Amino acid sequence: MSVISELRMQPMTNRTLSWNPGLTTRLVITVSVSFLLLVGANLATPLYPALQAELHLGAMGTTIAFASYVCSLMLFLSTVGHWSDHIGRRAALVIAVLVSLMGTLVFASASNLVELCLGRGLQGTGVALATGASAAALRELLPSKPEWASRFTLLASSGGVAFGPVLGGLLANLPGGRITVFMIQAVLLLLILIPLGTLQARPAIAMAERGQRGKALAPRRLGIPSTARSQFWLAALVGFLSFAIFGFVLSLAPGYFAQVFGLESRWVIGLIAGLPLGISALSQVVVRGGAKLLPVGLGLMAVSTVLLAIAAEHHQLILALLALGLVGLGQGMSFRTAFAKAVDSVNDAQHAQTVSTIYLVTYLGSAVPVIALGWAVGVFGQEISILVFAICCSVLAAALGLWSMATDRSKA
Repeated sequence: MSVISELRMQPMTNRTLSWNPGLTTRLVITVSVSFLLLVGANLATPLYPALQAELHLGAMGTTIAFASYVCSLMLFLSTVGHWSDHIGRRAALVIAVLVSLMGTLVFASASNLVELCLGRGLQGTGVALATGASAAALRELLPSKPEWASRFTLLASSGGVAFGPVLGGLLANLPGGRITVFMIQAVLLLLILIPLGTLQARPAIAMAERGQRGKALAPRRLGIPSTARSQFWLAALVGFLSFAIFGFVLSLAPGYFAQVFGLESRWVIGLIAGLPLGISALSQVVVRGGAKLLPVGLGLMAVSTVLLAIAAEHHQLILALLALGLVGLGQGMSFRTAFAKAVDSVNDAQHAQTVSTIYLVTYLGSAVPVIALGWAVGVFGQEISILVFAICCSVLAAALGLWSMATDRSKA
């Protein structure tokens, strides 16, 4: 079959059980794969309070389980981000779905922290394989519309991260609880494999010659394009900040909000956690404004992160929802603008690796600050730790906003 030929980096000669869909269908399949993988990676968000009690995790255990996904994702972004250039975009996405499916099944049946981390780690591996491949595939499908390729890339990732907690909260009310949630996700992954595995794939852009295939797939040094260093670092640091905040919202915040606001419904907890990510995804498609959106979005993040901590400390749910909405709006505006400027500054051959490297730094924000926050909560308590975390995020957002304005002035 064609996927096997792609994995062996050989031209495919016998196209049985294949079809050649049009541009729209290919776009839908590519976006759907990335979306589903990230939905599955975030289904557990509203389940963390129950998992904490069931498995006696505590704040640190919860952050370790969450961070195992991020650490795995970062490891494989740095080692396999270029694979799709050599085996083809479709083959990389097929592997990503299969690995994520394994992680989904492991997490569904996990009975201790180690098994939770293994399941999350496999999910992170699947997302890592898909990140550069899907972004590059969209770029190749829309060669004359790079801005829309970037929009679709971010919509799939942000939309999946946003919808995952909401869907997880809804499905958690079904009989079977956690197992039912992840079995439904497993079925969806199997279904997407049918169109993905049978379509006629486009040739890899850098298929290696016989004898050079192992070398082609070997880990590479992460490269920052020399023509886009400032754009790269601005996008990466905006991503780091974004995912530090979202990492808190998706890991510790559900339990914290449930305690502070007296919430018991897992659906409501999932909806609150998904609110900023949903608004972020929507803003990336709807909001217009060009480069000026970057400092505006960062300014919103600077204000709203502190506002969120104050709202939680004073038990003001409406104010907290407003702050979460502003966080999502600011993140969507700033990250989309910075991301688009960075990837539009590199050529097609560097695209997949550049996207993977940006996301490597971005996902680092979901690991280091969140683990540090989990440790601080255990030592200093929730309220003071979250307030200090919010202030640090606010200061970083303001600093990045000033940097983006200085960069724009220097180019004027």
